[in-house]
Amino acid sequence: MLDIKWVRDNPEALDAALAKRSAPAQAASLIALDEKRRGLVQALQDMQSRRNAASKEIGAAMAQKNAELADRLKADVTELKTAMPALEDQTRAIDAELLDVLSRLPNIPLDDVPVGADEHANIVTRTIGTRPGWNHKALEHFEIGEALGYMDFERAAKLSGSRFTVLTGPLARMERALGQFMIDLHTSEHGYTEVSSPLMVRDDAMFGTGQLPKFAEDLFRTTDGRWLIPTAEVTLTNLVREEIVEAEKLPLRYTALTPSFRSEAGSAGRDTRGMLRQHQFWKCELVSITNAETAIDEHERMTACAEEVLKRLGLHYRVLTLCTGDMGFGARKTYDLEVWLPGQNTFREVSSCSVCGDFQGRRMNARYRSKDDKALKFVHTLNGSGTAVGRALIAVMENYLNEDGSVTVPDVLQPYMGGLTRIEAARG
Repeated sequence: MLDIKWVRDNPEALDAALAKRSAPAQAASLIALDEKRRGLVQALQDMQSRRNAASKEIGAAMAQKNAELADRLKADVTELKTAMPALEDQTRAIDAELLDVLSRLPNIPLDDVPVGADEHANIVTRTIGTRPGWNHKALEHFEIGEALGYMDFERAAKLSGSRFTVLTGPLARMERALGQFMIDLHTSEHGYTEVSSPLMVRDDAMFGTGQLPKFAEDLFRTTDGRWLIPTAEVTLTNLVREEIVEAEKLPLRYTALTPSFRSEAGSAGRDTRGMLRQHQFWKCELVSITNAETAIDEHERMTACAEEVLKRLGLHYRVLTLCTGDMGFGARKTYDLEVWLPGQNTFREVSSCSVCGDFQGRRMNARYRSKDDKALKFVHTLNGSGTAVGRALIAVMENYLNEDGSVTVPDVLQPYMGGLTRIEAARG
């Protein structure tokens, strides 16, 4: 969430940033709303001061046995007490209105983020590895999985409807192996602390990371008012909600391997076959809590950690810098990792790493105490996939496909697969 003080001081910068995101100007209306709020606050403070002063004067008048003055002052206090609740209600209403407007504004892009309306303006930063060199026909993951007999969409649809998958046997084990490999890598070599956190959260947590109020339709809600997490970013980032972190403890680096739940609102007709776009999927999440001075370097570090997963799996991928029109709501800058899928003959996103500035820190009221002046400042947050497990599984299946339809198990996964080196078709 943006700081209204910053908006007042930088109206042109706000509108220019919103224009980069193809959003309408908001500075003038925000400042007008804030002026109205400040006027109400000042009027309420004036009333409180007058009431307090009159209360003291009543005592003085009574001491001087000036009943007429005391009665007049009492009448003034009664009138103020009657008028103040209505003014307090107006102040609360305007506060809520201002908060709602601010909470729906996207974050300010960094200066080096390319400007563009959609994914066509994204910039390829680097490309790593090469495409598979075999000559046999490439297949999509669902063709491979169904032919092997370990990927079942029909039964999943009977259980839960569309955008769900049932994996069995060695494919189910490979999905688990990928998640375990990722979490082990990030905790043992990259310095992240593993967290087991809830899969359901309250409104405040979703507000803190920016899913609410704007993106409620993308979420699943339980009958008791909780939300299923769309990513462990929500729980990991909110671990510092309403807390003050000592500066020497920063950066805090957290990781979690969890299911994620998304309604996929607005994606009708996209990736309807297979398991690229699911309502439920596993993801290894990375979150960093840091300060303004180190956040940009932390962004590069986090992206490198996610890249290492793909490198060790031997997958061909590229890194994109997203343009202003393709970035997420809370991001100031985002790198996407796209892995090569031979079956689709294209790159597809498998990880997205974003630096958010103090946007989420402000929404969570999460602060740290500065080493230099001991002042309280909002934390800066980062999040990324390290990586999406299901999409990594897709990439492994398509890139390690053999001519006979079997799938070779990457070396790095074999210890998690009980030494299995190849997934072959189910017998019978």
